[in-house]
Amino acid sequence: MEGNMDEGNWWVYILRCADGTLYTGSTTDVERRLSQHNAGKGAKYTRARRPAELVYREFCGNRSAALRREAAIKRLSRAEKLALIARSGLTDSGPGRGNAP
Repeated sequence: MEGNMDEGNWWVYILRCADGTLYTGSTTDVERRLSQHNAGKGAKYTRARRPAELVYREFCGNRSAALRREAAIKRLSRAEKLALIARSGLTDSGPGRGNAP
């Protein structure tokens, strides 16, 4: 998660780590955050599980909405998260993929 900005450009994302686990986070810049995770500058969880691949992103608008959605996704079972990922159609980490506003 990022600073205290409450502007309207927040996203929730899911990464698939090298060990197959899933990591959920929120940010205002998904590509930059993915680069940070893969450079070892992201969350402690992902540092030991690199490289990570972006498998899901969802536009949430403001920070509050993103944090609520992140919490909701984290409560899902692994099977439910995989179903969410499958429905999204995001198959790579290229720009312009995923659920844009």
